Amino acid sequence: MRVVLTGGGTGGHIYPALAVAREVSRQHPQAAFLYIGSKHGLEAQLVPRTEIPFQSVEISGLKRKLTLDNVKTLWKFLRAVSDSKKMLREFRPDVVIGTGGYVCGPVVYAAAKLGIPTMIHEQNVVPGLTNKFLSRSVTKVAVSFSESLAFFPSAKTVLTGNPRATEVMHGNAEAGRSFLGVDAGKKIVLIFGGSRGARAINEAVVAMVNQLGQFTDTHFVYVTGDVHYEKIHAELQQMGDISTNITVLPFVHNMPDVLAATHVLVGRAGASTLAEVTALGVPSILIPSPYVTNNHQEKNARGLEKVGAAEVIVEQELTGESLLKALSAILADAKRWEQMKKSSLSLGMPHAATEIVDQLTAIARKK
Repeated sequence: MRVVLTGGGTGGHIYPALAVAREVSRQHPQAAFLYIGSKHGLEAQLVPRTEIPFQSVEISGLKRKLTLDNVKTLWKFLRAVSDSKKMLREFRPDVVIGTGGYVCGPVVYAAAKLGIPTMIHEQNVVPGLTNKFLSRSVTKVAVSFSESLAFFPSAKTVLTGNPRATEVMHGNAEAGRSFLGVDAGKKIVLIFGGSRGARAINEAVVAMVNQLGQFTDTHFVYVTGDVHYEKIHAELQQMGDISTNITVLPFVHNMPDVLAATHVLVGRAGASTLAEVTALGVPSILIPSPYVTNNHQEKNARGLEKVGAAEVIVEQELTGESLLKALSAILADAKRWEQMKKSSLSLGMPHAATEIVDQLTAIARKK
């Protein structure tokens, strides 16, 4: 089986594509892959680490109003479609899957025009412009949330969940604790602002860091994001002696292992994160990013809040004090934590990657 993967910009688009690749490899050990992304996106850094061949096209996103930049973007799109067709003809894939981000536009569109079976995967409740555009041309649409079904043609759309849910099921809690240097007797709170970090979360953590020592049975793992790490590290050093029950990291590449050991997650409400925590049943405190299209992260988060799987703090209400209060309430109440865990598990779709690969295999065979 020969598979082209495309998706980019943020980890929320890239990691699901890589999760699909790993599941394809489990089902089809002789499979071959090509990842087409943007050389300016995070995928240009992450994909080469996996040894999947990577090629790039030049593309940018459309603005939501008529501007000169959109004329330039249209020209880039047409050129990227042409470049994508050349790559696709050379690689000769059986199927192409796009997992989000504007780079998917020209790649998946080119594949559809060449008659190659195609699938897009929508991670969020409310789909973005690229997937809405592509849904008319692709063979299959996979969605993570049942609420998304109404946005796409019913005859070709299937609810699969997010493939990252399957990926974290292979995580090893013992390996995660060993990596962090935290023994089995301590709870782990993972504070994670997404693949690029989140300034508001970082500011709240710095504001409360001196009070974390009161949680003597808990270790805090604070992932700042690469771009924020040096600044945060310097701020913490200036504060002097901080509690020893916190580990500060710029990035975590073995997230499934760390999540498997996590007691409570504090983070954004990207679709991949929610797929991961619900697959594992991790209670969470979610701080949706207000800077995303259609405010989709808050819509994602409210679904977990509704069933009692998460507590939501909107960014304008996020402070060190409000975050500490929310953490204290969960960590001090074992009964509430257990109920949140059960509620989280009730939303999980741990076989999502398997379902997606089954769908990919089916449309490839039809050709």
